[in-house]
Amino acid sequence: MSTTVKKPAVSPHTKRPRPVHHAADFNLDVTSGDDDMFRWFLLTFLLGKPIQSTVAVRTWQLFIDRKLDLPWTIIRMSDRELVQLLRTGGYTRYQHVMTHALKTCMQQLISQYDGSLQLMVEDSADEDELSKRLQTLYGVGPKTAEIFMRETQELFARRAE
Repeated sequence: MSTTVKKPAVSPHTKRPRPVHHAADFNLDVTSGDDDMFRWFLLTFLLGKPIQSTVAVRTWQLFIDRKLDLPWTIIRMSDRELVQLLRTGGYTRYQHVMTHALKTCMQQLISQYDGSLQLMVEDSADEDELSKRLQTLYGVGPKTAEIFMRETQELFARRAE
């Protein structure tokens, strides 16, 4: 008598693991200064939200292609322009919420750190403090901070040397 082993059914509701992104995948060197660090932050801000990573990456690329890759360029956009950019990137819902979140976060970054994530890193005694500082920015939660900080570990390691 033979027995057959049934394979467990894959539920259509089973979530696939999200891909792990690194700054180097996008030709960014976070240790080189504020420009790449901000571009990485913008990408992690988008990736940290409940949306497909392909949509987040595509939207981020629109920001880069249109030279909207500084906090000041983002807050200077009208809400309508930002909503349209998000739609073009593939946001079919929540683009108004994301517009508010992006603008509020950028304004805080400018007012608290002169728009410089490098300054935020330098002002942080350690990685825990950096994580806490990041999470004080509107729309930045633990996941976004975690993704961003994958690339800042080297900066803190250099301090220890």
